[in-house]
Amino acid sequence: MKTTQAPSAPVLTIDRQDERLRTSSGIRGAVDSFLDRVRSGDLGVLPVIAGLAIIWTVLQILNPKFLSSSNLVNLAMECAAVGVIALGIVCVLLLGQIDLSVGSVSGLSAAVVTVTFVNQGWPVWLAVGGAVLMGVVIGWFYGQVFNRFGVPAFVITLAGLLGFLGLQLYVLGPIGSINIPFDSPLVYFAQLAFVPAWLSYILVVLAAAALFLTDLRHARARRTAGLSSRPLPSMALRTAGLLLAAGAIVWYLNQARGVGWMFVFFLALVLALNYALTRTKWGRSMFAVGGNAEAARRAGINVRAVYTSAFVACTTLAAVGGILAASRLAAANQGSGGGDVNLNAIAAAVIGGTSLFGGRGSAFAALLGIIVIQSISSGLTLLSLDSSFRFMVTGAVLLLAVTLDSVSRRSRSSHGRA
Repeated sequence: MKTTQAPSAPVLTIDRQDERLRTSSGIRGAVDSFLDRVRSGDLGVLPVIAGLAIIWTVLQILNPKFLSSSNLVNLAMECAAVGVIALGIVCVLLLGQIDLSVGSVSGLSAAVVTVTFVNQGWPVWLAVGGAVLMGVVIGWFYGQVFNRFGVPAFVITLAGLLGFLGLQLYVLGPIGSINIPFDSPLVYFAQLAFVPAWLSYILVVLAAAALFLTDLRHARARRTAGLSSRPLPSMALRTAGLLLAAGAIVWYLNQARGVGWMFVFFLALVLALNYALTRTKWGRSMFAVGGNAEAARRAGINVRAVYTSAFVACTTLAAVGGILAASRLAAANQGSGGGDVNLNAIAAAVIGGTSLFGGRGSAFAALLGIIVIQSISSGLTLLSLDSSFRFMVTGAVLLLAVTLDSVSRRSRSSHGRA
């Protein structure tokens, strides 16, 4: 009798625990879930938000113009080009790899666009399409060398950094600098195109509605599969929070020039990549390969294709970022993609919360990280401090971000063993 009844007690306990998990709802359930993640070492974007709040507070105290609407409009526009490049870095970091050539690829893309559009008279759409296609081909080439010959990504992309820098200088020719006409669509989009105030509020409402519908669809799919899902009050709370926060930001920016279309384009890429990483088979494969490539291979995932897709996404976004940077500057020269572009793109992805060890990160890491970096740059410029301070402060923030990632990873590992 004891032998037949003994297993029933733990099974009943597990069923009751599962039932409690399914019935937890509202703010209390969301708070409990958040606290559980924090205890396990998964801090998410909390350190980035806290750090950004501290940076903004300090810079506002030192210069009251920092949080003015006009300065924040400029800050948002400056985020777009390097932020798009950082999105590509997120893709390769999720796999535990790196791309050191994104700066050179972006500079080469800027050179190709200006030469074909200005010097050769190509239509703007054809010049831009050619530069983006070049980014796709470069990423595909990286993937083939990595998969077929086993050359480390560090070495492949370091070679690309040098090679494409030389190709950029060759494409630009002896003059070394080409200006883009100010009346061209490229310059207008990057410098003068702003969303009308009425349309900006409509976009906020559409974004909130899209979030609610996406959450609702995901919750229904999980309930159909017999899994716990986010309750309706929690979804409504998230939607209301986004609506209020985004609405307030848009209202404040509209006190100056408003929201630039180039920044809206960057946000659209962030949302698109976030959807791809969290709601598609490709995204699940990315996290699986980044967590354990061998386990992913045994599970039937085409690991080689995943690596190639990540390199293609990275170099393609680098090419797009280079086009945006050239349009913003209204020129391409030998310094395009050089300087701190490469390091800032990588630093933005890491500071935003993407792990250098692979398997953890999100598209929003690029957004948050580049806002941190550009906030430091903008604030120190308003204080009339030279770039030496910006490099030192950015380096300190990067070191702190990687340290927190390492500590968080160790805490999750020890929590899992416990």
